[in-house]
Amino acid sequence: MKVQKFSPSDAEFSRSPGQTGDIYVGNLVDERHGGPITIGYGRYAANQKLTETMAVDDVMIVLEGRVAVSTTAGTHIAGPGDIVYMPKGETVTIVTEGEGALTAYVTYPHWSEVHEA
Repeated sequence: MKVQKFSPSDAEFSRSPGQTGDIYVGNLVDERHGGPITIGYGRYAANQKLTETMAVDDVMIVLEGRVAVSTTAGTHIAGPGDIVYMPKGETVTIVTEGEGALTAYVTYPHWSEVHEA
């Protein structure tokens, strides 16, 4: 694998696996590319709610909009430039309000391998 640069326009967004809301992901680097991590973008429409127990370690970088990420320990509000770490095994609820959000993510290991297993 070589050094690469990505922007949201490079992503092909599809509905997040197992979700019915207006939440879309676009992997740009994953197991098909030979690296150990998955990198991509997430697009959340306004007023979406996603609750999931993390199957992988996930780092979310908020690029546009705002998200609230809640666990049993409390809620973190994240806006542009903020980073949220969601460790494997943690149950999180991600909520968008207003205009929705655009995020970038990095997971370890590849989340698609976990969802397909």
